[in-house]
Amino acid sequence: MTAPDPSGLVGAARHVVDGALRLYGTGPADPATSWARSVLHDARARLDEPLRVALAGTLKAGKSTLLNALVGERIAATDAGECTRLVTWYRDAPSAAVVREDVDGRRATVPFARDGEGLRIDLGGIGDPGRVGRLLVDWPSRGLAQATLVDTPGLDSIRETNSRRTLSFVTPDDRPSGADAVVYLMRHAHRNDVGFLEAFADLAQGGAGGLGAVGASGTVVVLSRADEVGGGGLDAVTTAGQVAQSYREDPALRSLCQTVVAVDGLLAETARTLRQSEFTALRALARAPRAEVDALLLSADRFTVAEPPAVVAEALASDPDGVRLDEPARRALMERFGVFGIRSATTVLRRGARTGRGVVDSPSLAEELVRRSGLEELREALVSRVLGRRDVHQARSALLAVDLVLGRAPRPDAGPVAAELERLLSGAHAFTEQRLLAALRQGQVTMPEGTAAEAERLLGGDGPGAAERLGLAPGSAEVRAAALEALDRWRVRAESPLTSRAAAEVARAVVRSCEGVLGGYGS
Repeated sequence: MTAPDPSGLVGAARHVVDGALRLYGTGPADPATSWARSVLHDARARLDEPLRVALAGTLKAGKSTLLNALVGERIAATDAGECTRLVTWYRDAPSAAVVREDVDGRRATVPFARDGEGLRIDLGGIGDPGRVGRLLVDWPSRGLAQATLVDTPGLDSIRETNSRRTLSFVTPDDRPSGADAVVYLMRHAHRNDVGFLEAFADLAQGGAGGLGAVGASGTVVVLSRADEVGGGGLDAVTTAGQVAQSYREDPALRSLCQTVVAVDGLLAETARTLRQSEFTALRALARAPRAEVDALLLSADRFTVAEPPAVVAEALASDPDGVRLDEPARRALMERFGVFGIRSATTVLRRGARTGRGVVDSPSLAEELVRRSGLEELREALVSRVLGRRDVHQARSALLAVDLVLGRAPRPDAGPVAAELERLLSGAHAFTEQRLLAALRQGQVTMPEGTAAEAERLLGGDGPGAAERLGLAPGSAEVRAAALEALDRWRVRAESPLTSRAAAEVARAVVRSCEGVLGGYGS
């Protein structure tokens, strides 16, 4: 149950967009009116589509690898080919297809094939990539059912056109962001990363609380190479998670995103697409003498040398599965898992062999490696903080389109549409929550001591679900009682003469959020 229930918000936004379309659908098609119609038609269409989630970050941040991990299939190009220079949309569809859409709107099918390495898209005849607006990849996948994932070129790339493609999609000048939400990948919070996050949050226009770009409420930050961030040891992702926690508490980042999580994207992708032959090879390594195998894994180069130590070679030669880990096989294993992944896999396989429980086959190894990669934490964050607010994000994008059109192509008869837009923006509690969360995180509102964190949580800062708002475990039977206690507490604060005007506004919004929770539990 999500509280307050945003049902009807998309319908209300659709009504506003339809009114604007009727308004701009008449009269001559001058440039301003043609632009307005284009923006409004796109806004209307995306209200009926899955949420658009863009993966953005600097060059080599691991966007395509993480996309593959989220989908569970290797459908995104992870090399330095033309695909990584284009904005590429991955959509759920009944059958596979790849289409090139040029900037002038013309479309052409693109040859593709599926092999053991994943999806291969033939862009040999593409010519000048500058004429391509986007690449559309349709693929039957449950991983794409809730959201269309958009892979973007690396920001601050040597090729300026690559960065410009991403910024033009996420923060365009003449229309709302092409994304409803952004997953931003970084290794550390460098100045450039903070600058890009500020652009996505669009603080100049109110960030999560205004109608800026994607907004902080729609941005999740990922430390994408968690094994490197954490030093490469077996506890690397845990260590990187501690770094992510420090970023979550950093005021400079808290105002720019929903949360920060650590993920080893390579391990997550490989675990989601684990092959039986890879499991067999890793099991053979786990059976070999541990000290010598660990010594081999001190570096990638050392592992892939022509000949392993004699004791390891002998163990592999006598392995009951008949595994032959020659140099090409070891290189392929290293490319897929990395040093951290091989270390993690052999460690859990040894433990499973010793105890006879836990990781003893390919599915259980894949499950354990996914857990160790941090992917589940990212999925939970996306479900609770982004996909769980699908109606809010989509309605916001649509209303931004109407707001832009009314401002840039004004019409004397636009009064009724403008009034309906203002009524929805100011009256919808979901937008009030976003605005006040942004104000709290940016330090614009000073709350009584010890109350700010609870206010953020009750306003949906940790997720829109009732249990998340109340700080309870999912499925807790204490929701109604806890909501009643919070309601009484915050009513007192809202009505206290000692509460400042800004803090009282927050308290009144919290009261309404608590009432929304109780409304869903038959209060």
